Amino acid sequence: MNGNTALLVVDAQVGFMPGGNLAVADGDAIVPVINRVASRFANVVLTQDWHPRDHVSFAANHPGRRPYETLTLPYGEQVLWPVHCVQGTHDAELHADLCVPQAQLIIRKGFHPEVDSYSAFMEADRRTTTGLAAYLRARGIDALYVCGLATDFCVAWSALDARAAGFEVTVIEDACRAIDGGGSLARAWADMAAAGVRRIRSDRI
Repeated sequence: MNGNTALLVVDAQVGFMPGGNLAVADGDAIVPVINRVASRFANVVLTQDWHPRDHVSFAANHPGRRPYETLTLPYGEQVLWPVHCVQGTHDAELHADLCVPQAQLIIRKGFHPEVDSYSAFMEADRRTTTGLAAYLRARGIDALYVCGLATDFCVAWSALDARAAGFEVTVIEDACRAIDGGGSLARAWADMAAAGVRRIRSDRI
């Protein structure tokens, strides 16, 4: 891949793999695919969900509420999640088999207690940025290939925000897995297609 292209690996963490606190079915199957694809990219950015224990998105912090219920917060509807990817815990670590030694940046997201953060670019309040867009522009990068977990949440939000920021975006579909609750995966693919996000399989890279 040329110098203006980067691979964005979203939340390839223990917490989202089988055995993690917010496991995505078959999530660990993406790790060897990412490792293989990443070898073709000189520019790689990783994201890491990095929540304080009192994070607003945790159902445990709302008495009487259960995981996967929704709650209206000042910035909109929020899915309540099991406690996951708490700062400094094993659950928050990148998967041990992930091998991307050339990665230049790790974007930690979701560390503000009062707002969730799915996207690598913008938190759920749609005002607070992570600084990733500015970093990529400063590096002369204008095209992204996106992979990771989960397709219908953090991958899709990242891809959509990248398009809104003016980047060319391609999602590597077999290097992602989805939660897919209530048709969320189909909606995510439809939203991404409408925004001009492309899909590709890893064997075509």
